[in-house]
Amino acid sequence: MPEKRSITICPAAEFPPGERRIIDAGDGRSIGVFNVHGKYYALRNLCPHEGAELCRGLVTGMNAETTEVGEYRWTREGEILRCPWHGWEFDILTGRSVFNPNQVRVATYETTVVESFEVGVDEGGMVTVLV
Repeated sequence: MPEKRSITICPAAEFPPGERRIIDAGDGRSIGVFNVHGKYYALRNLCPHEGAELCRGLVTGMNAETTEVGEYRWTREGEILRCPWHGWEFDILTGRSVFNPNQVRVATYETTVVESFEVGVDEGGMVTVLV
């Protein structure tokens, strides 16, 4: 297995919660990086259903189970990614599908915030993805 390499995305100060970046990993892979509530997550930009650019889809939440019929509770706002082609939904935090989490998933990648000593980079560090 090849050794993982680090791809620098941008300074953390330039990547606020709720935003995403789509990067080219340089080996044919496109990867979406998301800031969800101040933590960074990276997913392969390829829907396992029909190959759509998954990471260009709507970032949303979902209804949680309740005990009352007709009662709805919205939860996980900003943590669910909906494929732009057919609406398949994936958990940004894990890459697992909402509808079949044990069998359908999208590849995930480790993200880090690395301290940088470059001029002009604030103390927040640089957001990086290991691919």
